[in-house]
Amino acid sequence: MPLPSGLGHQNKKNIRFHMNQKELKEFLDEKVIQYNNLDFIESDPVQIPHLFTQKEDIEIAGFLSASIAWGNRKMIIKNSHKMMELMGNTPYDFVMSHTASDLERLENFVHRTFNGKDFAGFIKGLNNIYKNHNGLEIVFAKHQEKDSLQKSISEFKKIFFETDHLPRTQKHISDPLNNSAAKRINMYLRWMVRQDTKGVDLGIWKNISPAALSCPLDVHSGNVARKLGLLSRKQNDGKALAELDLKLRELDPNDPVKYDFALFGLGVFEGF
Repeated sequence: MPLPSGLGHQNKKNIRFHMNQKELKEFLDEKVIQYNNLDFIESDPVQIPHLFTQKEDIEIAGFLSASIAWGNRKMIIKNSHKMMELMGNTPYDFVMSHTASDLERLENFVHRTFNGKDFAGFIKGLNNIYKNHNGLEIVFAKHQEKDSLQKSISEFKKIFFETDHLPRTQKHISDPLNNSAAKRINMYLRWMVRQDTKGVDLGIWKNISPAALSCPLDVHSGNVARKLGLLSRKQNDGKALAELDLKLRELDPNDPVKYDFALFGLGVFEGF
């Protein structure tokens, strides 16, 4: 993709000084088109929920794979597949009707600091959500605000950990009200809520507006956002997310998080 007119082959770091809002939007819109397509799936953990057709299977598979989405992407995908296999590739059925010995089979699972005991704790948390709170979508939809799901995520965490679990497991779900960017859950919500015809995001949740989503902020998207003048805060935390959200909503108030594809693609695939 050529850089915006008049930029030639100058140092990319200087782009932000030359691009006005209109040029920036055009540049990012093109990048969204470039990366928001089926080719994106093969190297991304979003492929895991795509394995399923039943709503509950999709949302549970997505939740579990998003929850371990940090570190090497190949390992994330490999270990997400392993999670599905340990549940007999029927995630909803496993969550609802597992036995104590089924949970013991999870003991040897490990991804980074997420271990088999954490996995078992997550299964119990999910069981509680479906048995007593009408499922994941309803829990996240209940506390949504007009342009934010960060309160929703915080409330979700409380409900998720109502059941018996190890204290250590709580660290695997971030709380935005503690100034966390909650990258993994925001990514998960993008998968479930964003609706378009490109085939990457699943868009199966109709009770939450894509306008309320927040960008999954990590080291890649954060660095690109800073270079493009969309973010000034140095840390990738909740305050940085609020700043980035505001900027992305100026570019597209109805679907701000489509720009995750642009920021991530520029950072990971183009080394921007």
